[in-house]
Amino acid sequence: MGVTGLSGYLKTHRDKLCSAIVLGKYRPQPILGVEIPKSNGKTRLLGIPTVIDRTLQQAVSQVIMPRFEIEFKPHSYGFRPNRNAQQAVQQAQAYINEGYQHIVDIDLKNFFDEVDHCKLMQLLYNKVKCPITLRLIRKWLRAPMQAGSPQGRKRDLSLLKG
Repeated sequence: MGVTGLSGYLKTHRDKLCSAIVLGKYRPQPILGVEIPKSNGKTRLLGIPTVIDRTLQQAVSQVIMPRFEIEFKPHSYGFRPNRNAQQAVQQAQAYINEGYQHIVDIDLKNFFDEVDHCKLMQLLYNKVKCPITLRLIRKWLRAPMQAGSPQGRKRDLSLLKG
């Protein structure tokens, strides 16, 4: 199913989807693995979830993000709301003008390929106490990767099976 079909799908299947999530019967679909080219000639594996899984992931992110956001330092710019690389460069320039001589730039390349899921879940548990939310995140972390193209609507409907 494409993004255009999501609204109609949710209108029809919302109650069933919510029930499956609450009862622990919801199963994320396999993630589509697509290799994308990088500027250095190499490729990077990009995982693309189904539209439904991505929508649910965004909903969970919007709810739990504020619990983590308050702990970030003001000079942290990576993957944060209302922050971007241009702002980071502008801040670095301001620090240089103030006389600072060292700027730290950390690239999390491959971090999510190698992160220990047990440690990640423990960190999440320290802030997120909802067992349904934690179960969803754990299932997304364990979703298998598949190569090729998605199977369409049939694939998305199968997530409601018990």
